[in-house]
Amino acid sequence: MTSNTSPPSCSILLLAGGRGQRMGGQDKGLLEWQGEPLIAHLHRRTRALSDDLIISCNRNPERYALYADQLVHDDEEGFPGPLAGIRAGLKVARYPTLLVLPCDVPQIDSSLLDSMLSEASQHPDKPLMIRHGEHWEPLLCVIPVALAPAFEQAWSEGERSPGRIMRALHAIALQCPANDIRLANLNTPELLNGHKGVSD
Repeated sequence: MTSNTSPPSCSILLLAGGRGQRMGGQDKGLLEWQGEPLIAHLHRRTRALSDDLIISCNRNPERYALYADQLVHDDEEGFPGPLAGIRAGLKVARYPTLLVLPCDVPQIDSSLLDSMLSEASQHPDKPLMIRHGEHWEPLLCVIPVALAPAFEQAWSEGERSPGRIMRALHAIALQCPANDIRLANLNTPELLNGHKGVSD
């Protein structure tokens, strides 16, 4: 019997399939921060939480495979956005819950990840999204895999915003401070080079 303090078993999806427009088209997850690719930082933060670590990537699969149990890619050409990666992750997840993180938040820590999973376990039929200040962070979320058909239905109807889908599904918010450094998106060269990082 598992301890009540242990996070529930979950699959984890790291989103690294974007176009990298703000990085001049580079594969963002493989850009280095503090001497390692961004994806390596996320891998280290999440590896102990699951034996089903999925990475959504549309380039360089041989490099991402070093950090994943499974790789997925978008089912449409042209980088259709993060919702495509989330849909792909929901289709292959081996556990009832999918923790989703973008590859450009290397300062996220174990405490926040545990809080996300713990809070989500109290609402097993609803998605959970991070909020900091007044802003939702739809790519930092926990999604019940049972909701995959709702995501597919919304996609087929032309919806491309994960946040709108989850809010329509009565998402739970996990509130964080407005300027929480753990949520900093290092998605431009200036941000990538300007952050020194925090310890876990």
